[in-house]
Amino acid sequence: MPSLLTLKRSDAFLSARGLNKSVTLPREVFWRAGERKPVMRNIDLTLYPGERVGLVGLSGSGKTTLLRSLLAIEAPDSGSITCQDKTVCPASTAKLRWYRQAVQYIPQDPASSLDPRMSVRALVAEPLIRLRVECNPDERAVEALEQVGLGTAFLKRKPHELSGGQAQRVAIARAIATRPRFLLADEPLSGLDLPVRTQVINVLRTLCEDRGTGILMVSHDLSVVTRLCQRTLVMDDGRIVEDRPTAELWRAPGHYITRDLISAVSQLPTCVYPSCNAAEVDALL
Repeated sequence: MPSLLTLKRSDAFLSARGLNKSVTLPREVFWRAGERKPVMRNIDLTLYPGERVGLVGLSGSGKTTLLRSLLAIEAPDSGSITCQDKTVCPASTAKLRWYRQAVQYIPQDPASSLDPRMSVRALVAEPLIRLRVECNPDERAVEALEQVGLGTAFLKRKPHELSGGQAQRVAIARAIATRPRFLLADEPLSGLDLPVRTQVINVLRTLCEDRGTGILMVSHDLSVVTRLCQRTLVMDDGRIVEDRPTAELWRAPGHYITRDLISAVSQLPTCVYPSCNAAEVDALL
């Protein structure tokens, strides 16, 4: 990937401009409408081909709402999203098949997103069939599983026969089967223990480096982001308050939320996160 300093907005793969979104809070009394709370405030975001970007912030900062907007699942109240100069939002969902193939989603909890009635083969092949991708779905499913370190022995298994790490790998295989240009991941490591997290991070890094696939990974844990992402965005109260290279952000955080996130990582026992100081993070990037 080119240096972040040499990239121009015209090189962008995915761009969001002026995104705003508010939600209605539960009403305190039944005769009065609930108040409106902004969850995205005039967000501008540019993602470049092949880059690995982290999106961090405290709970309620707007991370998931932004991700859902970029996935064209939830429309913002105002603003626009474009992918390679094609309009994603506002646009009709029925006209976004090309976008669903180019941008794929890795869920937070694969156990709840994988249909328990379907085999691994059917789960991985399903997006290829739904999106009418011109390929042999079975062959592509085997290819995707091999790329995440699962062999043909898993093809006939059902989700309940998989460990947490295996289920997350199946979810990643399902996402990469369409050969997308970009992956959008929502807390993909939150339910995994440390050794399995490391394995999944290595899978994602290898996929991105070997295939030139970009990734935007949402997390509340900055230590996870440092292991994978070259650039990190920090959200607070619906705004992006920092957008900098990850190593630079770690060494010299500019916003108090960033300092709080780094402090939270640094206070964890080293047996939980062995790499949680600036020197070790630099070595990881």
